[in-house]
Amino acid sequence: MNKIKGWKLGLIMTVLMILLPAGTGTAAAVLEEVPFPMDSSNQAGWWSPVATYGLGYEYAYMAYNAPGTEAGKHTVAIARRDNDGIWSKLPLMNGTVPAQYTDDLGHNQPSMARDGSGRFHVFASMHSNPWHYYRSDTVGGIPQNHSDELPQGMTVTYPVLTTAPNGDLYLLVRVDKDTAGKREAVLFRWNNADSVWSQVKVIAAHLNRSVYPDDLVFDANGDLHILFEWAYFAASPLRHQLSYLKYRPSTGEFTKADGTPVQTPVSLTTADIVQPLAPGEVYVQSGSDPGGPGVQSAKMTLNSAGRPVIAYRYREEGSADFSVKQATYGTGGWNLQTVYNAAPTTAAIDVTWAGNAARIYYVKSSGNDRAFMAVNTSGSWTETSLAPGIPVERLAVDRSPKGIDILYLVDVINLKLYYGRND
Repeated sequence: MNKIKGWKLGLIMTVLMILLPAGTGTAAAVLEEVPFPMDSSNQAGWWSPVATYGLGYEYAYMAYNAPGTEAGKHTVAIARRDNDGIWSKLPLMNGTVPAQYTDDLGHNQPSMARDGSGRFHVFASMHSNPWHYYRSDTVGGIPQNHSDELPQGMTVTYPVLTTAPNGDLYLLVRVDKDTAGKREAVLFRWNNADSVWSQVKVIAAHLNRSVYPDDLVFDANGDLHILFEWAYFAASPLRHQLSYLKYRPSTGEFTKADGTPVQTPVSLTTADIVQPLAPGEVYVQSGSDPGGPGVQSAKMTLNSAGRPVIAYRYREEGSADFSVKQATYGTGGWNLQTVYNAAPTTAAIDVTWAGNAARIYYVKSSGNDRAFMAVNTSGSWTETSLAPGIPVERLAVDRSPKGIDILYLVDVINLKLYYGRND
């Protein structure tokens, strides 16, 4: 493994101290440049590329696309930062050969998680492909190809995964059923005790529609909260009817946010719709964004009561730009509010819960400052710049066990990946 000592990082990293305004409930945010080359293909809006671990100690793991051996190709690796600030690069390997795939923006990016035994799991570079799955065979080891351990005979896209409180993993992907006129959302489980994957269920499907996975989040009770979007079959960059589902592994029951049981797979007539269709919003099959209202990118966290808090981008009817929105669930159903709509944003968003407030992270399409965090204080949203002067285009955030937001910030223009801490 390639290791770089923490005391040397000052020679090769950019460290930024950003003082946040009063009322955000945070200390200073710190950014470090990850000391490994990044490929230009390392950009997506749906992925889950960062994971954290440790209470006494603290580790961060950042899966990313690294440069390939030729133009239009990339390798995949994990950048690991340990408690002492030492970085290690763990490449995904096919035996003794680094795994390498074709660039495909918005599809061929990695998602990862760490299981309860300390093994890394990475899903990478799949756009209607068979499995590309890598796992470390030893705790913290180099991930090797274990694609043959997943159910075979399917082609998959958009892997998002998370770790359960008991150390199991849950994975949500879109599976092609093109001959049936649909692309389904399928949930899988890694049984950490037995070291085996199995399919839980097809959780969402509708004729002439494709499902787009967004996020998976566990609560303290061990229940899984699931978020996804719908598009016209077979694919579209503009999606609709953002949907929520809750799964209780202990009983196998699926419910809406209000506790109403539902049969899976849910369809557009049975799903818990977070963002309903606007009066003029319609499903349109297109290889490019056709304009009009719709959803693009969404992430989720849980508040102190274990209820979902969703951040997403939605283009309102009559607008040319996507607004940053928040959805929360209460006694009256889903409550939707606008967080930011003053300028165009990119398909990058995330959300965490800190103390008694949501932190919503988003990226503006232009300007010297592009990565921002918004917090609702005294009834209005106040934004804070996270990376002044850095042209961030994509991001992801994971709240660590120590209650710190670990930032994953992508600068595609300068081919740099940044690690950040937002206390």
